[in-house]
Amino acid sequence: MSASTLPFWSLGFARAYVVTMRPYLLFVSGAAGLVGLSFIPDPALGRVLLAFVPLFLSYGFGQALTDCFQTDTDSLSAPYRPLVRGIVSRRQILTVSMVGLTAVVLVLGYLNPVILAFGVVAVVGLLTYTYLKRTWWGGPPWNAWIVAILPIMGRFVDRGYRPGAPALSAFALAVLVVFLGYVNFVVMGYFKDISADRKTGYRTFPVVFGWRPAAIYGDVTAALSAALTAWVLTLVGANVWSVIMFVAALALYVHAQAAMHRTRDERETGGPIANGVRALVLCCLAITAANKVEWAPLLVVFYVFLELALRLRPERGQV
Repeated sequence: MSASTLPFWSLGFARAYVVTMRPYLLFVSGAAGLVGLSFIPDPALGRVLLAFVPLFLSYGFGQALTDCFQTDTDSLSAPYRPLVRGIVSRRQILTVSMVGLTAVVLVLGYLNPVILAFGVVAVVGLLTYTYLKRTWWGGPPWNAWIVAILPIMGRFVDRGYRPGAPALSAFALAVLVVFLGYVNFVVMGYFKDISADRKTGYRTFPVVFGWRPAAIYGDVTAALSAALTAWVLTLVGANVWSVIMFVAALALYVHAQAAMHRTRDERETGGPIANGVRALVLCCLAITAANKVEWAPLLVVFYVFLELALRLRPERGQV
């Protein structure tokens, strides 16, 4: 540990690690987990709460883990991050992240041992993501399937759950909503890093094919995520809460994609990317509210905290 690196057990290190986790994106994993939990027919409150906490935190530990392998491009596109500044070490972040992810998997595995297998696969996916990010075809879907595992893990909190045969069940479609919505977020997020990725050899979709084709990629994934959300709401039965959330998500997707088509300035992409995050979370919350209307007031509070976390992020242009 260098002289400038914060001590492991210091408050400064804790703050730096929280910044590395991107607290505003914990709501993505939290919302994805809620989708799975909402499909449990009669969930016990204690089991739901015990599952929600690790599902919520999982994104942060995973994000910090992948940051350890991307300091080359982050040093150009996100110089504010603690790893880039050198105030924390890669070994520190790797240690805390692996301990955190292990705790997440063990807690969920306690609720249902089947989840252990999904957790191990997801961690392997995180460890290999940076290699796939360097390819135009690999990054978005590879990152997205890891997030799409979260609703599956949430569903398996019900020990009696046995996956059904129908390929187009409401739950299967809901998992696809998460997958496609997250593909959209990853593609949109690459726009802010085009210059840095080009210099450091990351052949992301926008780097290889250019701005307009990448924006169209975003259009397609956003449209599919929204369309499948509507399909799920039709299958499970929409209510006022779920419809309001879905309409808000649809409006945000349209606004985000239109804004990305209008600009060619990487510095102006933060707003559209943030709106894509909001839309994805709202699609998940709409499905959750359709399944469990009694959770709706808490889902509104959840979304309010997302907005607060977005406002408090250390660099407004970064999402």
